[in-house]
Amino acid sequence: MAASGSSTYEGFSAEERAAMKEHAQERKKAARRTSREEKAAEAARDVVAKIAELEGPDRAMAERVHAVVTAAAPVLAPRLWYGMPAYALDGKVVCFFQGAAKFKARYATLGFNDPATLDDGPMWATAFALTEVTAEVEERIAALVKRAVS
Repeated sequence: MAASGSSTYEGFSAEERAAMKEHAQERKKAARRTSREEKAAEAARDVVAKIAELEGPDRAMAERVHAVVTAAAPVLAPRLWYGMPAYALDGKVVCFFQGAAKFKARYATLGFNDPATLDDGPMWATAFALTEVTAEVEERIAALVKRAVS
């Protein structure tokens, strides 16, 4: 918004509104589940289904990220978070995958939230751009995820 007030604030983008709507639907669906085991199993199925909906490189990267995260940190529970595959510890999202198409970005993102223990002095990275998931990238993701839950 310009200081003079000549331009108008248009609010959230269509992509941001869609993500918020997905998040609300995820919360409603989670509230309807009964047992903890049922919730976990259905949430994991939802993540796999969401990954299957992705297209092209986003799908391939999300599949690899999912496999690496679940193998490296089985303590993390897969779940959807704002329509994105995410991995939670004690109900709090530790890390997530955001495809490039989600917000029309030029790269996908592997992000970490506050519960991730990636602390490294007074400043550290909490998001990483992904253009492909190679064997080297898989090793780096596994190390980050293990560190995030340590």
